[in-house]
Amino acid sequence: MRFSRYFLPILKETPKEAEITSHRMMLRAGMIKQQSAGIYTWLPLGLKILRKVETIIREEQNRAGANEILMPTLQSADLWRESGRYDAYGKEMLRIEDRHGREMLYGPTNEEMVTDVFRSYVKSYKDLPLNLYHIQWKFRDEVRPRFGVMRGREFLMKDAYSFDLDEQGAVEAYNRMFVSYLRTFERLGVKAIPMRADTGPIGGELSHEFIILAETGENEVFCHKDYLQLPVPPEDVDFDDAEEMQNIVAQWTEHYAATDEVFDETKWNEIAEDQKIAARGIEVGHIFSFGTTYSEKLAAEVTHPDGKTRPVHMGSYGIGPSRLVGALIEAFHDDNGIIWPKSVAPFDLGIINMKPGHGACDELSEKIYAACLKAGKDALYDDRDQSAGAKFATMDLIGLPTQVIVGPRVAESGDVEIKDRATGEREVLSVDAAINKLMAEI
Repeated sequence: MRFSRYFLPILKETPKEAEITSHRMMLRAGMIKQQSAGIYTWLPLGLKILRKVETIIREEQNRAGANEILMPTLQSADLWRESGRYDAYGKEMLRIEDRHGREMLYGPTNEEMVTDVFRSYVKSYKDLPLNLYHIQWKFRDEVRPRFGVMRGREFLMKDAYSFDLDEQGAVEAYNRMFVSYLRTFERLGVKAIPMRADTGPIGGELSHEFIILAETGENEVFCHKDYLQLPVPPEDVDFDDAEEMQNIVAQWTEHYAATDEVFDETKWNEIAEDQKIAARGIEVGHIFSFGTTYSEKLAAEVTHPDGKTRPVHMGSYGIGPSRLVGALIEAFHDDNGIIWPKSVAPFDLGIINMKPGHGACDELSEKIYAACLKAGKDALYDDRDQSAGAKFATMDLIGLPTQVIVGPRVAESGDVEIKDRATGEREVLSVDAAINKLMAEI
């Protein structure tokens, strides 16, 4: 993409309403525009990153055996009355009426609706286990939306729901999602630690939050130091091997790790002082196993091998892709801007033509850009007639992992400079050597 044709409204000044790093940088980098309190338009750069996060989540959900569907944002109040949550959920639920006076709501979560889908079609144990998920917008009317996409009112959520014959099957489903989440966050470039957590309005007893350690985190968290070194399961992990899944979960829950909501001082004090981590963290995922809490109320039952009909055991598993974009910025930035992990960077590389109109600069920049297009690499070519300093500042702000700098001094010799955004290291190569290096490494 040529920068001259790309919609990227960079802000020079930091908006006053932005309180934390991710909010400031997302606004300044032209990733989002606030439309009202806690509600944002995702602009081209932000949307590209959001879609990459979604893709990784989707691939790992599919690998773990989940089936993707898409449920509507608006839900019937009648379903929520069946579960008993319509009045209990509180003011965070946005309640509306359609033109016929039917009570509706903008879904804050989907336990009721997915259970209705399940009970409409699944009647026998032979159709279990089953996991259904979707990636859909949610709305929760936060009393004080703040921190940009980290605590918005409208947000994108991947929510999955498992259905199993009995408690043992439900635990196995929980374990598969647990392992899937470990892999998802590893691919996103972050270390997410599973911690015992409060189940909140979802209900149930078994629950873990996946937490990224960050100074700007909303939660106070406590864990054993060993979690920073634990190996994440590889791509070829066998999700159908229940024993392997259980062993991985056991390894990742062996030591103490909990949020402040369920803090256990006695267990915390059992850890050696030099092995303790007390920090702040950002929740990027939350998983629950809640048995028959919803299936009993909504009559989601299947026939068992003995011929009797019983409610299924359920679990729910959430990751917020839009919140994750903000969390990644909190984890990966410096004073100059964002430093995206390669897996979610909006472009593979940026090409900076320091002096458009200069013959050698134009020639080498176009040659590299053409090579990227031919090889299927996604490059942002800054061909604008602006100062070199402004271009450098923009590239650092938007955080592309690799920058190719084409300036008059080196271009006259047929050379270009390659800069690594994360380390700041620079290397001067001939244009052909640079192209070969870029095509091999990106």
